Amino acid sequence: MASVEQQLEIIQRGAQELLVEAELREKLKAGRPLRVKAGFDPTAPDLHLGHAVLLGKLRQLQDLGHHVLFLIGDFTGMIGDPSGKSATRPPLSREEVERNAKTYTEQVYRILDTARTEVVFNSAWMDRMNAADMIRLAARHTVARMLEREDFSKRYRGNQPIAIHEFLYPLVQGYDSVALKADLELGGTDQKFNLLMGREVQKEYGQPPQCILTMPLLEGLDGVNKMSKSLGNYVGINEPPNEIFGKLMSVSDDLMWRYVDLLSFEPLAAVAKWKKEVEGGRNPREIKVAFSKEIVTRFHGAPAAETAAADFEARFKHDEIPADIREVRLKPEGDGLAIPQVLKLAGLTASTSEALRMIEQGGVRINGEKVSDKSLVLARGERCVVQVGKRKFARVIIG
Repeated sequence: MASVEQQLEIIQRGAQELLVEAELREKLKAGRPLRVKAGFDPTAPDLHLGHAVLLGKLRQLQDLGHHVLFLIGDFTGMIGDPSGKSATRPPLSREEVERNAKTYTEQVYRILDTARTEVVFNSAWMDRMNAADMIRLAARHTVARMLEREDFSKRYRGNQPIAIHEFLYPLVQGYDSVALKADLELGGTDQKFNLLMGREVQKEYGQPPQCILTMPLLEGLDGVNKMSKSLGNYVGINEPPNEIFGKLMSVSDDLMWRYVDLLSFEPLAAVAKWKKEVEGGRNPREIKVAFSKEIVTRFHGAPAAETAAADFEARFKHDEIPADIREVRLKPEGDGLAIPQVLKLAGLTASTSEALRMIEQGGVRINGEKVSDKSLVLARGERCVVQVGKRKFARVIIG
């Protein structure tokens, strides 16, 4: 096992905050595998690289010899946690939770080591709690302390409703740490209040308080907003190798380093060497290729990564159009379809407004020719290859 100092360096790599470092140091000095908890409410089972920041840190902890408690919040998922939202999140049904939990576990083993992962469900202990048990748990905290949580405070000041059951969510998450005897809990920066609740509840039950490691929220491909499927700026871990590779190659050089720091498993010394080489004149594109291969390899294997890299070179470096373009048939109501509608209906843009923006930016081509006319209409019977950006293609048939 690595030394305490080596472990702390790896654990804190890319992390936002570690609470409390001195306590974690003592836990590591004991020489036993830590019980590392991370909770997931199975409300959005399509995982992307934003989720992989946390999952990757769990894998690093496993590689250091520690035991991961992958907590599926099937009980808390049926309560609902706003987590910074301005309104109560609708609770899920038992069937929805179970279906999403199954999808989660199928995906996370692309990152986590199955031998060092224990999948647990908080319904295992929460379903056994009766009303008196829950009241006793609720008595261990105050309303004033709950209102320190930013989203609760904003809603209270804004005269927006806060359901009483929402106060129970942080308490239940805290009690999960008691049930699991967690030594360390990981979560996003938006979960800090709930993570700290685990420390407080453990103290109430006479347990040593867990340490807290918060991980940053990863920016999406736009480099501005948090990675989100709804914003279309995400890289899904289930996406095809070529799509993952192409998306990662499209990020800016500055954003690349952010992704490398938070997602790469390369040794810190290797990353430091890369940065020094780029400062000395090495093309950052070479680092981007190596990083993109690493991520594709993690989810699809090394052969798929090599193929994706070769395809990318052929498609973009040499301006070749891929042979396996999907074919889309669009049926116009009249004699044709306007180009913004074509792009949206063909799945090349998420909306007509995005289509118009891409045309304005010179990012749309038809049969290799740049489109500048936003009012262009493709007539019924027309067949053409439509390209958006560097990675999206479709063979479109109108009619």
